[in-house]
Amino acid sequence: MSVLIVRSLVFGIALLLAGPAQAQAPATVPPERVKQLFELLDDPSVKAWVSEQRNRDAGSTGAPAEPGASPAHASSDSVAAPGQMNTMASSTLDRIRHHIERIVQTLPLLPGQFAQVRAKTMEDMSSKGSAGVFLLIAMFIAAGLALTWATYKFTRPFRLWIIAQPKDTPIGRAKKIGGRLLYSSLLIVSFALGSAGAFMLFDWPMLIREIVLTFLMAAVVTWGVRMYVIATLVPSFMKVENAVEVRALPVTNEAADHWSYWLPRIFGVFAFFGAAFILLPGLGIDRDGMTVLSLGADFVLLLLFLLAVWRRPRTQRDGAHNAGVTWLLTAYFVVLFLQRIAGLYILFWFTFAAFFLPLTIVLTQRGVNFVLRPGSEDVGRPTIPAVTIAVIDRGIRMILILAAAYFLARVWGLDMQSMQDGDTTTMFILRGLINVMVIALAADFGWSIIKALIERKLGIETPHAVIGDEDVPTLDPQQARLRTLLPIIQNILLAVIIVMAVLMMLASVGIQIGPLIAGAGVVGVAVGFGAQTIVKDVISGVFFLLDDAFRVGEYISSGRYVGTVESFSLRSVKLRHHRGPLFTIPFGELGAVQNQSRDWVTDKFNITVGYDTDIDFARKLIKRIGLELAEDPEFKHWVIEPIKMQGVQEFGEYGIVLRVKVTTRPGGAFGMKGKFYVRLRQVFKEQGIELPLPTVQVQGPQNPHAAENAPSEIGPELKIAVAHTNRRRKKAGTTE
Repeated sequence: MSVLIVRSLVFGIALLLAGPAQAQAPATVPPERVKQLFELLDDPSVKAWVSEQRNRDAGSTGAPAEPGASPAHASSDSVAAPGQMNTMASSTLDRIRHHIERIVQTLPLLPGQFAQVRAKTMEDMSSKGSAGVFLLIAMFIAAGLALTWATYKFTRPFRLWIIAQPKDTPIGRAKKIGGRLLYSSLLIVSFALGSAGAFMLFDWPMLIREIVLTFLMAAVVTWGVRMYVIATLVPSFMKVENAVEVRALPVTNEAADHWSYWLPRIFGVFAFFGAAFILLPGLGIDRDGMTVLSLGADFVLLLLFLLAVWRRPRTQRDGAHNAGVTWLLTAYFVVLFLQRIAGLYILFWFTFAAFFLPLTIVLTQRGVNFVLRPGSEDVGRPTIPAVTIAVIDRGIRMILILAAAYFLARVWGLDMQSMQDGDTTTMFILRGLINVMVIALAADFGWSIIKALIERKLGIETPHAVIGDEDVPTLDPQQARLRTLLPIIQNILLAVIIVMAVLMMLASVGIQIGPLIAGAGVVGVAVGFGAQTIVKDVISGVFFLLDDAFRVGEYISSGRYVGTVESFSLRSVKLRHHRGPLFTIPFGELGAVQNQSRDWVTDKFNITVGYDTDIDFARKLIKRIGLELAEDPEFKHWVIEPIKMQGVQEFGEYGIVLRVKVTTRPGGAFGMKGKFYVRLRQVFKEQGIELPLPTVQVQGPQNPHAAENAPSEIGPELKIAVAHTNRRRKKAGTTE
């Protein structure tokens, strides 16, 4: 990299000092005031103002304005001559043609202007000599590199601290990247102090001082870009373990190596040309000469961008996609170059921002999400709060967009003071668009923070069983309450932010929002009368929520509807039946709600024993089984009061009915009751307690011989029984 910097500096000084062997005689330079007048008339903002004044005068007199007195406007003025159509397209074409003509006319004059540059520089360099100047510049760069090396050696503990930061946690990755950027800043400052500081120790002629300092600053910029790119992308030549995980962007090793190679070179060439263009006007190169030279610089940068695009690493899986992207990027950079040739500088910067601003925003978002991603499972997956990530992401995005808007406004020749003082339609529209953009960014920033906070609550504090002080699983009521209300609050806040942002945007472009608000109120009243059912549902839902009648995850019943609450809207609730169907019930139709998931539930059921059973002994057995189930690890967290017998319910048809009761937390009695039945049957069988079943006894003659001697006649009782049986069979057949 130092070779590249030295080569760029030497080439830049040589370009400034070089002159053709047989330079043409310099053209006659017009007086200074006349030259300033021509430059002022060539200014686009002055042209636009003159055109507007002419159009205004022509509109007031009813006659076309006369051609301007300025030669610069003869071919590029937006006001057409009489009999010609005055359109924006024709005016743009005239400006492009005039710009190209100026470039062609300036080319023969460049050798003479370079001769003047050479004469001025050689006059100040005569005491030192060109070879001595180049040697001193090389020495200054070497001094900067030496101080950088010394800084590298003395900051070894800081490098070890950066290496020791964990890569498996978001905080550790952020510290690694921040430490590398800070360390790069130290090396950049060391190089600047070593090179420019050493130069300042000597007494130089003013012109040589300005030239060398300017190119040294370009070298510092190039060095700084290289250091920051390396700190961000961590190319493979740095020999960093697991470099993919500690980069600031999710890129492969091949992509990191590629862009670490090309980006510093592109910015280095750009910085070299920028330093040259800062110096050349003061050395005698006029504005047209600078325009011609800028085209050569643009062509070199175009070649560098195309080389970087075409040589970037490609994957076989996305080969066709990468080829299409490559051709699109090529066409984009060629269009930028053609806009520079045509002199459409405002359009050039807008086209430049239309691609690089979204690209920067996307890369920033990916970088923030990649660096602050959750940690690995080995360290417990530590995370950064979503609201912090949203603030960083949206904050950077807002800064980038506002900076781009300010830059484009400056390119257009606008500032907020002139836009406030100006009363033209263009200024009014531009001021309104800028205000709209600022309001939209502020609304997006606020909404992103609110959404991140709500999603954090919904994602972390979900309603689930937690273990309390007594190892009892409970459904945290605060969590369930938040999960019930936060989605509704989120929708309400989104609607409020959108309405407020739209009203502020309309007010910023000059629209009176007072009548709109009044009209919206009238329309709202009319809609309220026409949609009374919807209004009833919404108001009923508000009161249900205020009363805390149910929450998400609770099992409720209302009339013929029963199920688990899944979600809410402003006017309805969704219930999931235990068999699967999902009910969507408007709040106005709910009525009385029975909540079966609050605090505790008591389940009562019956057990029938034989009439000869010892009731007191059966009670003790039931109590013992209840205590055993209460200590069972499967059910102990649910039991509030164990299963016990309340007493005799009634004398049934087949036995004595015993009443049994159990109190548990919601959802815990069903499984325990099934296991209680199994255990009860086993214990009663072991203790000889009968669980009676309904039976039918058929009794015949006691003597078998009597059956043979029995009369063959059918008695009336048997006839009635047979008739009754036939009727039952006939009824059963009809039912089937």
